[in-house]
Amino acid sequence: MKLGIVGLPNVGKSTLFNCLTKAGAASANYPFCTIEPNVGIVAVPDPRLKALTEMYQSEKTTPATIEFVDIAGLVRGASKGEGLGNQFLSHIREVDAIVHVVRCFEDDDIIHVDGSVDPMRDIDTINLELIFSDLEILERRIAKTTKVARNDKAAAKELALLEKIKAHLEDGRLAKTFDAVEDEEEEEWLKSYNLLTYKPVIYAANVSEDDLADDGASNAGVQAVREYAAKEESEVFVVCAEIEAEISELDDDEKKMFLEDLGLTESGLEKLIKASYKLLGLISYLTAGEPEVRAWTITEGTKAPQAAGKIHSDFERGFIRAEVVSYDDLIACGSHAAAKEKGLIRLEGKEYVVKDGDIMLFRFNV
Repeated sequence: MKLGIVGLPNVGKSTLFNCLTKAGAASANYPFCTIEPNVGIVAVPDPRLKALTEMYQSEKTTPATIEFVDIAGLVRGASKGEGLGNQFLSHIREVDAIVHVVRCFEDDDIIHVDGSVDPMRDIDTINLELIFSDLEILERRIAKTTKVARNDKAAAKELALLEKIKAHLEDGRLAKTFDAVEDEEEEEWLKSYNLLTYKPVIYAANVSEDDLADDGASNAGVQAVREYAAKEESEVFVVCAEIEAEISELDDDEKKMFLEDLGLTESGLEKLIKASYKLLGLISYLTAGEPEVRAWTITEGTKAPQAAGKIHSDFERGFIRAEVVSYDDLIACGSHAAAKEKGLIRLEGKEYVVKDGDIMLFRFNV
């Protein structure tokens, strides 16, 4: 999974990226200090892996990973070449979802590019730049499709769709709110354009330490972001980038104590991962044995052969069946042999829909 982090300059975007990935991207109080997009790979925290590693005495533990791409601070007019221009927006085209960091804290030492803190104005600014960038893509596609549309029915149909989406965006609306798709073919076309405003969004409301304990409930800016996100079916999580910076320096035990002192149960990274899995409809299945315990990320609703294909294409091609036990059942029994004795290890065929926490062993023949 690949997430692109966007936000205006000085909203805490690079600080947050640094804590999430411990990659140490330059974070000066100055717009555009992130010029090349920073990329960081983060392990998905999953306590199930530790328990399985201990049970199987595994030599290696491999968690699922998320790739974060830190996109340079956008400013008003980026799509017209302001600031560093929208050359960086091309980097977001490849991501599965966008994490939009919104500033919901006051701090006189950290200048805001627009002079004051207003999360909804910031969201509008970024959305507008993404819309302009999408319009550029559509215009190029329209020019290309117009040439063949006279003699090609399918191209004429696509051209009509492109014109409708363009009008929708010109109206200041996002591609994901476009609901005039008439059939599966049009749905596929819309997906293939890879429009930025069609991507799912997770809002990271960056607050001061004081607003962290009640999860931003008393912060008017956070409430405004939550109401807006609910309308567009996006996810929101509250984070304090300053606190995350401190957490990222601690080991696991210290981290736990530090969070408890603040009255928190999970770090910003854990909140973000939960929000992204939920938004993208992702789950993890597990493979376990003496050589390795590993988590594999798949989309909810994936059937066993396609899940097997995540490991290797041969597994999918030659899939025979899968041996499955749920994580909870296995832990309750205490060992693989005990779970087998109780008849909790099942054989599933090609139509089996994999569930979160399934521990799987695939049988295949190529």
